[in-house]
Amino acid sequence: MHEKFMLHALQLAAQYEGATSPNPLVGAVIVKNGKVIVRGAHQKAGEPHAEINAITNAKENLSNSTIYVNLEPCSHFGKTPPCVDAIIKSGISQVVIAMQDPNPLVSGKGIQKLRKNNIDVITGICEKEAKQLNEVFIKYITTQKPFVVLKSAISLDGMIATETNDAKWISNEFSREKSHALRNKCDAIIIGKNTLLLDNPSLDVRIPNKYSDPQKIVIIPKLDVSLKKIIEMKAYKLSTEKPLIIVCNNNSNNTLKATKFINSGIEIIMLNKKENSLDLDELLIKLGKKEITSLLLEGGSGVYNSFLKQNLVDKLYLFLALLVIGKNGIHWAGNFNIKKLSSALRFEFDSVQQLDGNIQIVCYPIRKEN
Repeated sequence: MHEKFMLHALQLAAQYEGATSPNPLVGAVIVKNGKVIVRGAHQKAGEPHAEINAITNAKENLSNSTIYVNLEPCSHFGKTPPCVDAIIKSGISQVVIAMQDPNPLVSGKGIQKLRKNNIDVITGICEKEAKQLNEVFIKYITTQKPFVVLKSAISLDGMIATETNDAKWISNEFSREKSHALRNKCDAIIIGKNTLLLDNPSLDVRIPNKYSDPQKIVIIPKLDVSLKKIIEMKAYKLSTEKPLIIVCNNNSNNTLKATKFINSGIEIIMLNKKENSLDLDELLIKLGKKEITSLLLEGGSGVYNSFLKQNLVDKLYLFLALLVIGKNGIHWAGNFNIKKLSSALRFEFDSVQQLDGNIQIVCYPIRKEN
């Protein structure tokens, strides 16, 4: 019975995926005499939490009721008052929680306060599902770095384009709709210089009822694209809510170039070098300070390769099209100079879905110990 109501809370929470950042996804279901009497969800950062919405919307007395919530109720003042206090005052007698708050500063304190006030607390119901739902929040709140999602449309032989850079369209319309839904869930989207110049992507969300366009980021290590050219790009023209960010090498040459970009409303992030690439972990730290909790990699091959080599990808969405391009095409992941199979990058399966002839594969990298 507990699982049934908790899954309902998880479904409520999931409806607002992409809208609550930097807060977690939370749903609440209040049950009395075995029946759901009121529901609530956290809909946007700064607005009431799921528990408050449920309690406020209740039409009947909540004494001797049970509230199901997929994340431990907060016990501290943030932008809103503590949910624990509202639960205690409401007369709710039992709280069923899927998982503890992963924030090391508050984890367990809400549960402790509830129990001190003679409220029965049950934890760990649908914990696995709850952790997967809030995987972005868990990564961000424990590391202060965004959750990195790699998305690519590829051929059966792993190519993202022909040797002449023809890539439209490898994936079909259904896959592209899924891609836009994925953009809608992420705080920021990043591409490389070649993808910017060859594809001139808009990097916006084109689905009904979108939350907002993600922060647009372009990696141009040498800052060797003219400001005039950048201003002509859709990524710049459509950066109305948040300024376009360009990432480049931290050196004196780029420092001199950066001023005119900054004067045109572009933000510049300079990174130190790491081996033959930029230090992308430094980028994640800087984006985390901007409360960017999730980062979507959309190409090209060099961006994918660099993030994978630095062991920074958290999840992969691959849209597999039933076509073959051949060895002269551009491979999605690039070269890792792997000589032995034992050194290959490995992944664990999450899900697969057929999309009218395309196949969506979702998986997680198996981390290599440094």
